[in-house]
Amino acid sequence: MNRALRLTAGLAAAALALSACGGDGDDSTEPAADAENGGTPEPADIRLWLNGPDTPQSMRDWLVAEFEQQNPGSTLTIEEQQWEGLVDRLTTSLGSESETPDVVEVGNTQAPTFTTIGAFTDITDLVPELGGDDLLQGFVEAGSADDKTYAVPLYAGSSYVFYRKDLFAASGIEVPTTMQEFVDAAVKLKQDNASVPNFSGFWLPGQDWRDGAAFLWDAGGEFAVEENGEWTGALSAPESQEGLQLVQRLFTEASGAPKDGNEADGHVPFCAGEVGMMLRPGWLRGSLEDPEIGCPDMMPNVGVFALPGSDGEPAPVLLGGSNIAISAKSPNQELAANLLRIIMSDEFQSQYAENGLTPAKVSLADGLGTDEFAAATVEAVTNAKLTPAAANWATVEGSRVLEDLFVAIANGGDVQQLAEDADAAIADQLG
Repeated sequence: MNRALRLTAGLAAAALALSACGGDGDDSTEPAADAENGGTPEPADIRLWLNGPDTPQSMRDWLVAEFEQQNPGSTLTIEEQQWEGLVDRLTTSLGSESETPDVVEVGNTQAPTFTTIGAFTDITDLVPELGGDDLLQGFVEAGSADDKTYAVPLYAGSSYVFYRKDLFAASGIEVPTTMQEFVDAAVKLKQDNASVPNFSGFWLPGQDWRDGAAFLWDAGGEFAVEENGEWTGALSAPESQEGLQLVQRLFTEASGAPKDGNEADGHVPFCAGEVGMMLRPGWLRGSLEDPEIGCPDMMPNVGVFALPGSDGEPAPVLLGGSNIAISAKSPNQELAANLLRIIMSDEFQSQYAENGLTPAKVSLADGLGTDEFAAATVEAVTNAKLTPAAANWATVEGSRVLEDLFVAIANGGDVQQLAEDADAAIADQLG
């Protein structure tokens, strides 16, 4: 799901292009039944874009059958899109009634851009029926603008800590319950395993701002804030500085990961015995258990827990995942709304939980199971956060200003000056 974070630097220009060919009026953004058929819409082929393989084929088959049963005469075609280049394809398709899919999945960091330029239908009145307060509220916020909701959560994935039980036992470490205990454990693990080349008490590659965000947010800091309708960088604020100083300590005293590396393929150093703890999405488990790329023999010594915050509650880790929305240009608004109702139904959403993904509805999270991995997933998601809901936030990600900032911090740079420089770049990107 973190694939949804891979956006192009040209997103702002794409958004402007889509805005220029946006809706013609309120009627194009409100679901409406066909009055001539007494409220029953004309049968049509509804196109649904789903991204990547996260929604398995069994769920897709169920969705097609259920939609066609509930909407006689209509058909559902599911078209899988790749995350790479998705924004450009959405920009082109959503602006054309003849080309647009009816319902689309978008990454949670992509949602704010499209909701603010009229690409999606206003579904505010549908939200209570789709789940209301039971929905993951951070995703609802990402899909909202000007007090209206245009996209709701589809599924989510949160990161939690994977750790080596045997190394904890050897160092006499208990599972941390506060941020301070976590940091102390990370430092001690690195010290106690100094004979292992590149060992990390806590694995944190230099570019990994997404996992570093948890320490920034736990200290009360933010990447950017909105004041009087304008977004500005907030990394140089005192609270943010406290979090970034802690990140620098982790880079220096706890991590042996490359200072210019990224967070991809974390299973490799873990399986090589070079990691005591790492903060990764739940799907890392599958990589570790894979006999071809992972280390299934190590799994009896692998434990998990939610990253603890300074107050003893779960720290605010970055929440990945997707939103789902109706295209404002779809000529089949009522049928699209019918499909959305099925997608958000307990029957469909519970299948995400059964497949290891966090469902859009909090009440269905127990479907993830009862083992320690499921428990860590549920606990981690309770305080997870999203990146700033600024229309151009994806442009910030595409510019790599955050990767550059964290690499410079990892290399011992002046945190205050680096943050001020990053704030200026962020303000320019969001302006």
